[in-house]
Amino acid sequence: MNQLLLRYTSFDAGHFDGDAENRGNAGLTLLQRWQETDGAATWLLFSVNDAGKAKSWLSQAGSLGHAPAEAHFLRTA
Repeated sequence: MNQLLLRYTSFDAGHFDGDAENRGNAGLTLLQRWQETDGAATWLLFSVNDAGKAKSWLSQAGSLGHAPAEAHFLRTA
């Protein structure tokens, strides 16, 4: 299984909720969402159905100013 782990230092829940269709079209399914106890960052873990589409989605998010601070593509070891 391929996964994508994102860290946001500034997280807008309204924008995130409004982007659900775009994430789905990019083959991303949210598995977990964590908030650091001090509120400094939000971490999101997605399953990735199509790495190419997921990378395009990340690129588009960056060009719109909604890029995560970190993005890591992972696979189950």
